[in-house]
Amino acid sequence: MKAHRLRAAGLAVALLGSLAVAAAPASAAPVVTHTPSNTTCEPDPATPKRQFRAMWIASVVNIDWPTKASYTAPDRIAAQKAEFQSWLDLAERLNHNAVIVQVRPTADAFWPSPHEPWSEFLTGTRGQDPGWDPLAYLVAESHKRNLEFHAWFNPYRISMPDGAGADLNKLAPGHPARQNPDWAVAYPVNAAGSRLYYNPGIPEVREFVQTAMMDAVLRYDIDGVHFDDYFYPYPAAGQDFGDAATFAEYGDGFTNKADWRRNNIDLLIREMGEKIKAAKPWVKYGVSPFGIWRNKAADPLGSETSGSQSYDANFADTRKWVKEEWIDYIVPQVYWNIGLAVADYAKLVPWWSDVVEGTDVQLYIGQADYKIADPAQPAAWQDPQEMSKHLTFNRDYPNVAGNIHFSAVQVRANRLGSADIYAAEHYSRPSLVPTMDHLPSRPLMFPVVTGAARQADGVKLSWRQPVDGVGPFGKATSYAVYRFDGVDLPGACDFADASNLVATLRATGSGTQSYVDTTAVPGKRYTYYVSTLDRLYNESIPSPPRFVVR
Repeated sequence: MKAHRLRAAGLAVALLGSLAVAAAPASAAPVVTHTPSNTTCEPDPATPKRQFRAMWIASVVNIDWPTKASYTAPDRIAAQKAEFQSWLDLAERLNHNAVIVQVRPTADAFWPSPHEPWSEFLTGTRGQDPGWDPLAYLVAESHKRNLEFHAWFNPYRISMPDGAGADLNKLAPGHPARQNPDWAVAYPVNAAGSRLYYNPGIPEVREFVQTAMMDAVLRYDIDGVHFDDYFYPYPAAGQDFGDAATFAEYGDGFTNKADWRRNNIDLLIREMGEKIKAAKPWVKYGVSPFGIWRNKAADPLGSETSGSQSYDANFADTRKWVKEEWIDYIVPQVYWNIGLAVADYAKLVPWWSDVVEGTDVQLYIGQADYKIADPAQPAAWQDPQEMSKHLTFNRDYPNVAGNIHFSAVQVRANRLGSADIYAAEHYSRPSLVPTMDHLPSRPLMFPVVTGAARQADGVKLSWRQPVDGVGPFGKATSYAVYRFDGVDLPGACDFADASNLVATLRATGSGTQSYVDTTAVPGKRYTYYVSTLDRLYNESIPSPPRFVVR
């Protein structure tokens, strides 16, 4: 994949060299064309050209957005919109390129769903219409910032202990679980109380939750569907999930209930992926499971760990989902520090890297920003460099294509200055979302830069939007802007990392587009290029160069 991009960049320089000479103004310095052949580039690992960067924005119990304070605001809708804009501001400031937003936390909806009630986390009241369509707004505003929007769904959880608990009658009127009480199972979480879960072993339940989630996929321009780690509930001491009757009815062919449960979750994962791709092949599908699949002591294929295992605890065979390529990306929650005996970050990341090797599944790492400076955590989390050490460690494993941080409030808290440190050391430049070569694409036309002029606030670039390709692919969704010092033409390797990537921005849909480079130094000579990106971040060759000499 990387070699393909480098060849494309080299080809662009070769094709555009003659155009560049003609385009240079008379006052420009002489143009030198240097196109390396068979060049092996060594991009700067601190400024990767492609890296998935995001934070989870959790809505359950109002962890991140919206806050409970917004319930009583004189203008609740305006307050919640402003809160979300502040998260997008943070994402931009950290050079993130995606947001993962929870829109179905407890068998409810952040959109006018025909299948499930409005979420209580929007208004404080289960089933209450908030008076607007939050999901439509979230998607549109994220796209304005050229951030991918991944809709985060929880498939089976119905309630929280501090909400409806295990009482069906406390759910919103008309809730599907109230209408089908045999679909729900109460399970104790801890001393605080119980939760209700949809029973994954009932085929009608599996079909229903897929239908409920697909409603959002079909109606909104989301970029990804994202599941977290809750499938069957995490086990409580001495408690079993109450599905004996379900197993007796639907467990034919299975002598082991655990295997049957794993099959139930396998079916959910596989079928949901098939439905997404049948409807919108470009929508990405990812899962963020618990960070340990199995320990090596239990399975020779497992990791050198000794913690809880998703295979046994949640009946989630996450390794299988990768090997079968049922998903497009996986985000194991490697929420432990480097050197922790029971679950060492430095052992789990290589293990997951090996799991995705040779598959079309991309690997991002879930990062535990919430542990930073927590006195209950190991001493490593009192080190402001711990998170940056994680991201540095990842550089030795090319299969690690990005990171997602949990969660937004923790990132903003910037405890010990940790977020400032890892952002400066790892997210100092913009970065493109990694491409997924197994998803559909068509060649893209490059734009033509028609103007580059200094003005009071920087250099303003203008370009013509290229003609769209045929069908849903090959369309200009966004652009990448590159800036080089001086007026010599760059070589292929100069496009290999993000050292010269100034910005990405969303296509407006009109015939012309513009961008103001506010970081340009007055009086300094520059050479600019613009490339076209489709919605999956496939990139065209660069435009002919445009020079700014005074």
